[in-house]
Formats: sequence, structure tokens, C-alpha cells
Amino acid sequence: MATGVVDSYMSSGSTGYDTKTYEHIKNWYDTRAWLPKNAVIVNRAAFNALDKPTQDALLKAGADAEARGWAASRKANTETLEKLKANGMQILQPSATLKADMKKVGDQMLKDWLEKAGPEGQQLVDAYRK
Repeated sequence: MATGVVDSYMSSGSTGYDTKTYEHIKNWYDTRAWLPKNAVIVNRAAFNALDKPTQDALLKAGADAEARGWAASRKANTETLEKLKANGMQILQPSATLKADMKKVGDQMLKDWLEKAGPEGQQLVDAYRK
């Protein structure tokens, strides 16, 4: 961006702020494509080996952590966008056309991945969408 070779890109608000995007670009479209988040993965056999009260406690702790995590993610995104704005960027909502175009790209990427992942991949996507 500093050399003028790049005049736009997609990024999280955090990276946009950390790299001082506001020094080179004045419009930020808040697509929320990259919100900060974490995941915890549990081995199914180990989980199934736990007694029911322990499983329930673990699931409750996970649900509580998920709620805290999404709240922290929203807060971090809001604070970062405020920092970008304070440094001269316009924070804009994406147009319906931009959203539709991004959805088309995402749909194509998913289709390409599913062709490689096969039925097991489709099962994962179906479970996620429930």
C-alpha cells in the first residue's frame, strides 16, 4: 500500500488497524468476514468416557465460554473499527451487491472444497448448518 501497488484488500479490523491501513485507504467496509474467535476441540472417545454429570458440566462450561467469546469478539471488532474511524477512515456497511458477490465466492469455495472432502465433508457442513 505504501508504494501504491495495492489500493484495496480484505482484512480483519484488527489487522487493518495494526498495519495502519488508515494511512493509505480511507474507506472500510465492515463485512465482518474475519471476526476474532477461538475454538476448543474435544476427543469424542474421551468425552464419551466421562460420566454424565461431568459431560453436562463440560457442555455448560463450553456454552458459557462460547457466549463470552462471541461477546468479546463483538467488543474487539467495535473497538477496532472505532480506532480506524478515529484515524480518518470511513466505516461503511457493504452494499447488497457486495454481499451477494461475496456470497457467490463463498458458495464456489464451499463447492470446490466439498468436491475434495466428499460425503464426510458434506456431513460436517450439514451438522454446522443445523
